[in-house]
Amino acid sequence: MALSIQFKRVLLVMGFLLPHILSPGQAIPEHVSNEAIYSFLDELATEKIITIHSAVKPYTKQLIYRKLAQAQKADSLLNMRQRKELSFYLDAYTLWNNGAANPYLDEKVNLLKKYSNHAAISSTHLGFVYRDSTFTAKVRPIWGYRYRSNDNGIVDHYWGGAEASFSVGEHLGAWASLRDNSISEILARPGNFTRQDGGNYKIGNGGRPGGDYSEMRGGISFAWKWGHVELSKDHVQWGDHQHGPNILDSRAPSFAMIKLHLKPVKWFEFDYLHGWLVSEVVDSTLSYTSQYGESRQVFRPKNIAANIYTLHPFRNTSFSVGNAIIYSDMGGAHPAYMIPFLFYKSIDHTLNHKIQNQNSQLFFNASIRQIKHLHLYGSLFVDEFSITRVGDEERHNFFSWKGGASLQNWPFANVSLSYEFTQTYPLTYKHRIKTTTYATNEFGLGHYLNDNSQEHYGAVTFRFLPKLRVKMAYWQAFHASEYAYNPSGETRVDEFLVLQDKTWQNKTFQLTASYEVWQNMYLKLIYTDSNIKGFDTDEHDAQYYLDLFTPAYFHGAQQTISMQFNIGF
Repeated sequence: MALSIQFKRVLLVMGFLLPHILSPGQAIPEHVSNEAIYSFLDELATEKIITIHSAVKPYTKQLIYRKLAQAQKADSLLNMRQRKELSFYLDAYTLWNNGAANPYLDEKVNLLKKYSNHAAISSTHLGFVYRDSTFTAKVRPIWGYRYRSNDNGIVDHYWGGAEASFSVGEHLGAWASLRDNSISEILARPGNFTRQDGGNYKIGNGGRPGGDYSEMRGGISFAWKWGHVELSKDHVQWGDHQHGPNILDSRAPSFAMIKLHLKPVKWFEFDYLHGWLVSEVVDSTLSYTSQYGESRQVFRPKNIAANIYTLHPFRNTSFSVGNAIIYSDMGGAHPAYMIPFLFYKSIDHTLNHKIQNQNSQLFFNASIRQIKHLHLYGSLFVDEFSITRVGDEERHNFFSWKGGASLQNWPFANVSLSYEFTQTYPLTYKHRIKTTTYATNEFGLGHYLNDNSQEHYGAVTFRFLPKLRVKMAYWQAFHASEYAYNPSGETRVDEFLVLQDKTWQNKTFQLTASYEVWQNMYLKLIYTDSNIKGFDTDEHDAQYYLDLFTPAYFHGAQQTISMQFNIGF
């Protein structure tokens, strides 16, 4: 009898929860490289037209559509340029509005107009689009070319491939993107201080100069009204920023992960990921020689678990706190780190009691848009912290902090001003064990300047015409002494000098004009005046540090002209 009552209670609870859990929702991410739409949403949020949680990216296409639709209801608050851009982006994302018909069927140029009531190939979106009551598909080509020229010569970068997005029913989403790259000179290697995307290059393939690499992204998701879960291989960014986040960055090659996003109420949301990183540390016990005498090398496993809790105590204000751990040598993915809501350092103390701990981190982010036109933000990444170091002038904790502000459409309409400062202490992002560094494929996951660095960044952006952005930016960055994380060294790891003795410096002015010609088609012109140099420090000469942190193409004082045309990303 008691069992029957309990069973009925369970059924009642399930009957209450299931309609909420299974209410319609889909989740297909918009890659973070689509700077135009992310910039436009940021502008709308800073104008207090919409609210957005900008610390965690990528956004989903469905979320982007909802935010654009929200802005459309307040179009009386937009200027003429903003209205035209809103109309342009709504046309691009209406396909991901549940219940909407295929928006491209009735266009003047639709190559399938005579043959299908559901499919379209039109001039405005440059791809194939299909939609019926159950299934939505969008397939688009990817192609691009970037030309660079300075005193060191010409660098050609070609890429091409295709991307596809699908939704089935009300809950399932899937996506895939393949892009093959060929560049005549490699401009982003592990350890380089650059915002360029990293890749796993095949060097000199086919006798060609430079290198080739392929980037495959994709995933599958299940979504409901207030959350989604996905299995994907993709990029993520955590932390508000203008010139690179210092919590999680997307410069490294994409990695496989399980992600969870929850927003059960307006004032709270939660994000989690568990990823399979690439250590590039050979496991000699698993490596072997094949029957033909070839060496088959195997990397040691490496994983990341990370979560971030976000409170929205007021409209247009959010505070986030999270933690992460890089772990290895535990027989693969450990179930304790696949529990999304936990504090992983405490778990580490249990699982690795009396032996070498893993590499854990703690981080915070704040985003405040209470004053119209103004966005204030900041983030703090803590790699190691001890209360005994606080107030000790000879010791330091290991952290990176960032603070910034952007001012949109004030005092001049269609003009934005931004400034950002980043400072990182020695050994932050490093670890004494190579398999647990804060990196994948040897590319750092944190700030692009790594540890013991500082950067000032400022920019002015003009948006006088729809879809056209002209941006003037200047940044001054330097890296101080390069230290190894050696706990047995002569100097204690928390007593290294902070931001003393420059080894590398970068002063760059950049003028960029970018225009979105049609949906998914972009034209960009870039002029860069840079001065990047090394210094004689710590028993190494200036050339050593210049070679270590900067590709030869950008050494010294250079004026680089760049032209780019691309379809897709």
